[in-house]
Amino acid sequence: MAEINISGTDIVGAARKAGRRLEDDLSLDEGFRSLADQARILAYYMTLLSKWNKSMNLVGPRKWTEVFHSLIIDSLHLADFLNALDLPKAPVTLDLGAGAGLPGIPLRTVWQQGDYYLVESRQKRSIFMRTALRMMQLPRTEVIQGRAEKIPQEILPADLILSKAFMPWKELLPFVQPMLAKKGRIIILSNNCAPDESEVLPLGYNLEISREYKAGDKKHYFWSLLPAS
Repeated sequence: MAEINISGTDIVGAARKAGRRLEDDLSLDEGFRSLADQARILAYYMTLLSKWNKSMNLVGPRKWTEVFHSLIIDSLHLADFLNALDLPKAPVTLDLGAGAGLPGIPLRTVWQQGDYYLVESRQKRSIFMRTALRMMQLPRTEVIQGRAEKIPQEILPADLILSKAFMPWKELLPFVQPMLAKKGRIIILSNNCAPDESEVLPLGYNLEISREYKAGDKKHYFWSLLPAS
């Protein structure tokens, strides 16, 4: 069987084809600022994910290009979405049900504000993420293995909570309320457009903004929700 070896050049080409170019970013930590370094680090993650996916079924798509265009591209668009929000200078972020590290690990390659916690209850997936983080040396990014309701109190409240298919949104909003800072945000990654304001308000939240983008041949969405004042 051929050895999997994805290069930084492969990643740059895939990003260009997907319509979200990588670019130099002086706001990132040393070692991540250039396009070449971002591409190299993403290539390492993609290579590791492709290898582990053969035995662990971490993600559905098998070819790395399919993974990039259907999953990694979410992280790159999410970075742009987060940069457009009025976030604290160093937000505490919880990524619930992080799985194989999507969207969090690719996201942290291009968006490195504050402290980021990948929360995952399954041991094998937590081991994979820790392996990737150790080699990639992403700043201020940690794995919490365990159930979301058992998150250590010392890192709460969170300024930002991310959910990608962690649980249905109508269950998620009351579930995360005790974890969220008073002016914190919930960001939902979804295959569906955002609900009406009238649906979220009875649960104690306002719909701040939503954004649509293309990932492969499909439309994906981000929703940003704020606690109602």
